[in-house]
Amino acid sequence: MADNPRGAMFRVLVPNQHSRVTNAELFFDLVFVFAVTQLSHALLHHFTPLGAVQVTLLFLAVWWVWVYTTWVTNWLNPELTPVRILLFLLMLGGLVLSTSIPQAFEGRGLWFAIAYAAMQVGRTAFWLFATPPHRTAVRHNAIRILVWLSGSAVFWILGGLSEGETRLWLWIVAIAIEYVSPAARFWTPGLGFSSMEAWSVEGGHMAERCAGFIIIALGEAIVVDGATFAELTWTPENVAAFLSALVGSIAMWWIYFHRGAEAGSERLSKSTESGRLARLAYTYLHMPIVGGIILTAVADELVLKHPTGHADLKTAVSAVGGALLFLVGTILFKHSIRGFLQLSHGVGIILLAVTAWFASDMSPLLLSVVTTAILIVVAMWESLSLSAPAEEE
Repeated sequence: MADNPRGAMFRVLVPNQHSRVTNAELFFDLVFVFAVTQLSHALLHHFTPLGAVQVTLLFLAVWWVWVYTTWVTNWLNPELTPVRILLFLLMLGGLVLSTSIPQAFEGRGLWFAIAYAAMQVGRTAFWLFATPPHRTAVRHNAIRILVWLSGSAVFWILGGLSEGETRLWLWIVAIAIEYVSPAARFWTPGLGFSSMEAWSVEGGHMAERCAGFIIIALGEAIVVDGATFAELTWTPENVAAFLSALVGSIAMWWIYFHRGAEAGSERLSKSTESGRLARLAYTYLHMPIVGGIILTAVADELVLKHPTGHADLKTAVSAVGGALLFLVGTILFKHSIRGFLQLSHGVGIILLAVTAWFASDMSPLLLSVVTTAILIVVAMWESLSLSAPAEEE
């Protein structure tokens, strides 16, 4: 910008025009396709209470580093070379992070911690450097975030240097610091709280970026289903399981994208408090949506390999829990943008809770078909219930 002697790297916002998602951002996202795959495989191979806690912590870290990057690229312009180089360096960190996931609580904990801390602190420091001196509120915001992330980085590194239960607890402290900080508005001694005005975002870009991560998660699920199915001897049972898994992914896509994603983009673009809404709807409430898709992918692989017999606890928890987590996330997300709870989603949640009660009496295939059927009902119900307002609009 001409009024910035240091050469601003911020996006140029045009009234009534969305900032497009750039090819550099989409290229950056490819690393997280790998990360999501690593998470689902880690959960599949460590499906115990302790394993679930560990994988959940790793998922929270992966989501947080991605969504923070999305916030920063909502403000900075990835078409400029310095910002592109930042994204490429973050890709390197993301690859180290992703490859460390399977052994993050074993021999590669320090690698995971260093990659994560470097991405969080390094990206924020770059944002601070890129902010013109006259944009005082934004600079103070960057300083606050850098202080909080530097504090959590200490616990990440200490955890990486530790072992066993100590590592887990130190990393829990680290991730808790990072997740509490936005709700605490990054209060910092001397600077106080950040103002919501400093968090204003370009709504269309933010909504499109988060919708893209939903596509990543759904795409990973389909790839895993296809790869697993290709290795099997095809029988009527696993063919049916494969079809159920695919239709379930389509139903999830429909529930999120048919009206919700577009409504969210429009609501965020028109909001006078876009930062507050983006923090709630896209930073926090998208986590259970993505987590539910990942858990469902685990269930699909289990059902494909063992479609007959009685569903064990692992299959029941992943099949019902994945769909349940997804619907809880979507009903809360849509409530944040529409102001009311979607009845279809509420009924779907109740039906899944009932299914959980009888899950042990079902075969894995039947359980998969039932959960998929519930998702179809929710998708169709919502589409029909919103069709009249859509026509009026």
